[in-house]
Amino acid sequence: MDSQTDKKSSQSAENTILLSGASGMLGTSLAQALRQQGATVCRLVRRPTQASDELTWNPDASIGIIDQDSLDAIQPTAAVHLSGANVASHRWTAAYKQQMRDSRVRTTQVLAESLARMKQPPRVLVIASAVGFYGDRGDTILDETSNPGEGFFPELCTAWEAASRLAEDAGIRVVHLRLGMVIGRNAGAMARLAPLFRLGLGGRLGNGRQWMSWISESDALRTILFALSNDTLSGPVNAVAPEPVTNTTFTRQLGRAVHRPAILPAPAFALRLAFGEMADEALLASTRAVPVRLLDAGFVFEHPNITQAFAAALAP
Repeated sequence: MDSQTDKKSSQSAENTILLSGASGMLGTSLAQALRQQGATVCRLVRRPTQASDELTWNPDASIGIIDQDSLDAIQPTAAVHLSGANVASHRWTAAYKQQMRDSRVRTTQVLAESLARMKQPPRVLVIASAVGFYGDRGDTILDETSNPGEGFFPELCTAWEAASRLAEDAGIRVVHLRLGMVIGRNAGAMARLAPLFRLGLGGRLGNGRQWMSWISESDALRTILFALSNDTLSGPVNAVAPEPVTNTTFTRQLGRAVHRPAILPAPAFALRLAFGEMADEALLASTRAVPVRLLDAGFVFEHPNITQAFAAALAP
């Protein structure tokens, strides 16, 4: 971690952080990093509490439930919202699309409303959004001022970000981190891709010309810490590496990283047969996002290019 980011991140050490999605890849790493800095982390859980650092919530209830008295007693000075059903784990049936929507829009709305009602609201709420906001945009370079795209995922991301409005109205600084594909160790997309490529079964998707916006797991974690402590950031922030790559480059570099050729392409028609709507919106869509606001704020990436990210993710 660079010294400037270290300095700003350490400012959160005296805070109490309310965290949803604490059991996920980023949530687990974030909770550990915050505690190492000396922060108190309170995890939002959907079951009865089993530890003193947990608070039960039920965002699926008709009125959305967080115990307001308990929340006020905790007095979080910041909140991070990382919840959301996995985009790529199921075929996009009508029922699963509703689950993706509810797990993002509904939970954000419940959390924002609860924080806004606090006697002393937290100073900042960081929410994990996605570069899916921009949709399939070909070779167009996309920054935070770019308009949303068309389709289910851009509509979902637009509603997701709008659901925090009550928190903003209460004076809370809200940051929407539009995350790209997270390149991590033994988790997320790499948990599925790396074994296939090690067997020589990897290859480009469709024509391979679609752009992929990505970020290493380490840099994704650091962007959250940076957003918590940097008061100049609010609104949408592209949490992606500064060097997006085409799918052809991505698969070629991953093949090299595991010392296997990436020669088995998956035709677009086969992907559509296998995955339906998700193929066009998540696998074949071209999103060339760049992190203008992070760079302008002084953030320095540990892994600015895909070769470095693969090396970190696949290190023994």
